[in-house]
Amino acid sequence: MTEQTSLWQDDTKTADFAELCNALYEREIMLLANSEIQSPQVFQGRLKSLPYYIKRTAHLMFQAKTPLAIDVQNASWSAKQGGQMPLKDQDIEAVNQWYLSINLTHGLVVPIVNDSFIVLDSIDRIDKDKNRFRTNVHGWFYLDKQDESENNVKTNRLLKPNKRVMTAACTGHSWLNDQKVNPHIPTLRELLLSCAINWRNFKQPAFV
Repeated sequence: MTEQTSLWQDDTKTADFAELCNALYEREIMLLANSEIQSPQVFQGRLKSLPYYIKRTAHLMFQAKTPLAIDVQNASWSAKQGGQMPLKDQDIEAVNQWYLSINLTHGLVVPIVNDSFIVLDSIDRIDKDKNRFRTNVHGWFYLDKQDESENNVKTNRLLKPNKRVMTAACTGHSWLNDQKVNPHIPTLRELLLSCAINWRNFKQPAFV
């Protein structure tokens, strides 16, 4: 029986790359096993695409220009966690003004508060006439309105990116009642997005 690490050796000889791929693969298989996918065709399609996306994610993580360290055993980014969620100067008006002041770009990675942690999403549509943009997963965000129901801030609140916010999002740092708790594990998609962050200029995407 072929050992699992050998699955990735055609692509690279580094032990760290193989270990990262193994950890990603184990995690994604577990997610698939616990998923509610009922269609065998959909399940098979997801399973067949895993090697491609896992190797792509691992490659990008090693190539990314980032201040974060790679935790190959847990298939995640690693950094010191702050005592509280980094929400200073993140009121709705300040966030909206930040996005209104930049040249919005498709593919720009943006941080969004999701309950006790921060997630990554990306802009896939821009509507300048209505001062709004749509993210791939979390939908529309309006930049000239303070209505909570409009921006859905009760569940998903847009943040302006900075080093602390993006670090928390990439690493899955989590807080509950202002106390640190076990980290949220970023999805494979979020890991891919984390490699597209331009840490020198959050106003522009990094093309990796």
